[in-house]
Amino acid sequence: MIPPTLVVASTPLIPVVTSVLFWVVAMCLVAGVAVVGPWRLYGVGGNLVPYLRESRREIVALLVVLAVSGIGRPALQSISEVFGLRLTGAIFALEGNFVAWLQGTFQSPQLTLYFSSIYVFGYAFLLIFPFIAYAALPESTMIKRLIVAYTLNYALGLVLYTLVLAYGPRNVMPDAVTSLLYTFNPDFQTLTGQVNVETNVFPSLHTSLSVTVATFAALTHGTYPRWTPVAWWIALSVVVSTMYLGIHWLTDVVFGTALALGCVYLSYQYVDAIEGGEETVEEHPEDDTVEEHPEGESA
Repeated sequence: MIPPTLVVASTPLIPVVTSVLFWVVAMCLVAGVAVVGPWRLYGVGGNLVPYLRESRREIVALLVVLAVSGIGRPALQSISEVFGLRLTGAIFALEGNFVAWLQGTFQSPQLTLYFSSIYVFGYAFLLIFPFIAYAALPESTMIKRLIVAYTLNYALGLVLYTLVLAYGPRNVMPDAVTSLLYTFNPDFQTLTGQVNVETNVFPSLHTSLSVTVATFAALTHGTYPRWTPVAWWIALSVVVSTMYLGIHWLTDVVFGTALALGCVYLSYQYVDAIEGGEETVEEHPEDDTVEEHPEGESA
């Protein structure tokens, strides 16, 4: 019998997660100094916890969506297999061999290394760093918008994954499209297998979440001008990587981009409405005092 410690040590998920955490922390530290600045960065520690406390409703909603996605994935997958719209053929008929052409034309060891790293490490950094940047701001509004946008992306993505059953190009055209992410590092399959199944392709959540962060970066360009080009470069690299690595169709990317823009818009609408309502209550509290009457008049 193999001791439990040896089983844990031999699990490829642990070294992969450790590697991702190491590189994400390192990139956040560098970006924090370069983008946020040392003085602003100093205030993040004092702001982050209060800001997260102020965003507790939004955080609970995000955690619920993630829990449903994680725990209910097998059940939702079964529903999709029985009732889902089977769009693989329609997607292939629409765009044909575009992904195969992209991979076959530009494939090289250097690009495979770059896009594999971007897909795993760059993507994780892109999602986490905005919390640090927006925690340095004088108000929690941007963190709330970011959390709401993430929640909408995951929630709507989960709904679409249940309603639509579609396989990626690497499954449809195995002779023409290679799963380059897994051939580059087979252990990455252990990590992605924890959050995805092979039919979770329409739309591309890697695309939608990356474009969401890049859109927020553009909207806060005046505050963090250095972050905008970095965020967009990584986001566009993630978008291309989903196709170059044979994971998603161009159609998935297009719909993922549309999903991102819609989620950012709705996050602004929601947070502005909530904060506007709270300000109105604070500025116009209900007056429960007895109405005063001019002298000489009876009540």
